[in-house]
Amino acid sequence: MEPIRINKFLAEAGICSRRDADKIIEAGRVKIDGEIAANGSKVGDGQTVTLDGKPVSVNRDKVVLAFNKPVGIVVTSRDPKSSDTNIIDYINYHERIFPVGRLDKESSGLILLTNDGELANEILKAANYHEKEYEVTVNKPVTSLFLKGMSEGVPILDTVTRRCEVRKTGPRSFNIILTQGLNRQIRRMSEYFNFRVTELRRVRVMNVKLGDLPEGRYREVAGKELRELKEELKGNEHGSKKRADKGTHGAAR
Repeated sequence: MEPIRINKFLAEAGICSRRDADKIIEAGRVKIDGEIAANGSKVGDGQTVTLDGKPVSVNRDKVVLAFNKPVGIVVTSRDPKSSDTNIIDYINYHERIFPVGRLDKESSGLILLTNDGELANEILKAANYHEKEYEVTVNKPVTSLFLKGMSEGVPILDTVTRRCEVRKTGPRSFNIILTQGLNRQIRRMSEYFNFRVTELRRVRVMNVKLGDLPEGRYREVAGKELRELKEELKGNEHGSKKRADKGTHGAAR
C-alpha cells in the first residue's frame, strides 16, 4: 500500500476514529517499528505498528452496527479503574469495533459502532450537518416558549447552538432533531430554560433508525440501509449547505 498517515492507519484498523487516533498518538501510545509515532508520521508496507505494545493490523472487512444502548452503559475507552460497564465489553463483538461519537451514561437509544474509521470520520464531521433525532422527557410541562427558545439557538459552552427542529409530543415530552453534537447538548439547552431532562433516548442517526430494536441488543447495518448511509456521506460536499439552511431555518412545530 502507499504510505498513509498513522491516524488514518489506526482508523482503518478499527481502533478508533481519526479524531481519537490523534489523541492516542499524542499520548505516546503508538510506535512504528519500535519508535514512538508523531501526528503526521506515515506507515508503509512492511512496517510494524503497535498500540500499547500490541501489534495493530488493518482489517479490510468492514462492519457497522446499530446498538440500542441502555442507561448506565458508558461510551468511552476502557478504563480498568472504573466500575462502569463499557459499551465494548457489554457488546463483546467478535471483531474490534468502536463507537461513532458519544451518548452519555444517563441516556439511552441508538449509537453506531464500526471498524471503518473513514466512515466514522465522515459521520462525526460537524460541518456535514448530519441529523440525530431524540425523544426527551423533562421535569415540568413543555411550553410553546420553551420550544421556541430551544429551536432558535441556545447559548451554551461558549457558543450558540444551531437552529433545530423541535416539536411537543406530550405534556412533558418533546422530539428534537440536532445537526451538531456538543457535550450533553440537549441537557444543557434544557437547563438554560430551567428545565431538567429526566429521560433522553436517541432514535435516529442520519437514515439509520432505532425502530423496534430491543434495548441492549444490536443489529448489523447492511444492504439498502448501508448503501443509503454511504450515499448521504458521499453527498456531503453538495449537501452541507442544504442541511445548514435547514438547520438555520428549522422552527418549533
